[in-house]
Amino acid sequence: MRLEAEGREAVTTREPGGSPGAESIRDLVLRGSADRWSPVTETLLMYAARRDHIERVIAPALERGAWVICDRFADSTRAYQGGAGDVDAGLITALETHVLEGVHPDLTLVFDLPVSVGLQRAQARAGAEMRFESKGAAFHERLRTAFLAIAAREPDRCTVIDATGTMDAVEAAIWTAVAERLAVRG
Repeated sequence: MRLEAEGREAVTTREPGGSPGAESIRDLVLRGSADRWSPVTETLLMYAARRDHIERVIAPALERGAWVICDRFADSTRAYQGGAGDVDAGLITALETHVLEGVHPDLTLVFDLPVSVGLQRAQARAGAEMRFESKGAAFHERLRTAFLAIAAREPDRCTVIDATGTMDAVEAAIWTAVAERLAVRG
C-alpha cells in the first residue's frame, strides 16, 4: 500500500461493518428485500454499527497514529437514508454528534459515475448484499445527487473522483487527492 511506503501505518476497514458487532449489523441491513427496514430504522442500525466500529477499530487506530481508510462512513448515512430515504437531517445530525464524538474524516473521496454504470457494476459482482441495489434507478439518482451535494458543501474535505475511467486513471486520481492531503498534514 502506498501509504505504508510513505512510512505510515494504514488500517483499512468498511461500513457498515469493520468490527465483529458491526459486521453482524451489516448482515441485518444489507440482506433481504428492499423494504425490509424503513429509512429511520436503517439510520439507527447504521449508527449502532458505526459506534461499535469507532470504539473497537477506528479510535484505537487513530490513538496510535495510524491512518484509517474506511469504505463509507457518516456521509453514507446522510446520502442513503437522508438524501435518498428522506430521513430528517436533524435526526441524522443528532445521532452523528452523539455517536461520532468528534471522529470525522480528514479526506472523503466521492466516486462518481452514472447510475446505470454503477448498477451494472454492482450486478457484475452480485452477491447476497444487493438490498440497496434493488431499490431502483430513481433511488440511486437521489443517492448520487446527495453525495455530490455533500461534496459541494464541503470541498475542503471532499474530492469527487470520476469513476468512469480506467482502473489506472481512477487510482491516479485517488493518489493525487491523498498525496495533496499528505502534503498538507506533513
